[in-house]
Amino acid sequence: MEKIVILTGAGISAESGLGTFRDEGGLWAQHRIEDVATPEGFARDPALVHRFYNTRRAQAVDAVPNAAHEALARLEAQHRGEVWIVTQNVDGLHEKAGNANVMHMHGALEGALCAACDHRWPAPLVMDPKDVCPSCGAPCTRPDIVWFGEVPYQMERIWQLLEQADVFAAIGTSGQVYPAAAFGQHAGRAGAHTVELNMEASVNVRDFAETRHGPASVVVPAWVDEVLAG
Repeated sequence: MEKIVILTGAGISAESGLGTFRDEGGLWAQHRIEDVATPEGFARDPALVHRFYNTRRAQAVDAVPNAAHEALARLEAQHRGEVWIVTQNVDGLHEKAGNANVMHMHGALEGALCAACDHRWPAPLVMDPKDVCPSCGAPCTRPDIVWFGEVPYQMERIWQLLEQADVFAAIGTSGQVYPAAAFGQHAGRAGAHTVELNMEASVNVRDFAETRHGPASVVVPAWVDEVLAG
């Protein structure tokens, strides 16, 4: 029974209306990454960072899974082996679609984190710099998001899954953000069959034994159908 490990990036959520870093005119295009997605940016202007993530949180609440998310939920439900999703996304759409085995390496918009004591709790829809931690009372509340320069979550477990995988698939990723950009090579060296499902070839496309390019809502359901058919 094959163990399938899947990395997902922003491209799988684009058809659900959630913009990527590279979308012209989108939310990310209005801000510098250094201002809204780094610890230093948060230290300089926490109000700006909270406004940015309040907007992202509201967008995610309204977003619905697309055919690619639904296909991966069907894969987990029907595949006789294990299916794990390691996602760079913070939007929660995999869970909305029905996936249970989801690892959020970059955190989640639905979470709040205390920068003083590391306590975590469900985030309200709107967060503010004046919010205090329900555990220690410090006004150090931030989104539970892994920013540039911080270590992604659950990395030890993720490396283990990659080494155990029979199949590794990367969906909707640019191949430019590490450590996720190294996952295909790592899984391939451990013996997994590697496949890239993307709108276009990623920067590290040569790390994959198989590539399929096109909209996620088209290529992902087709690939899932083949996997389930054996």
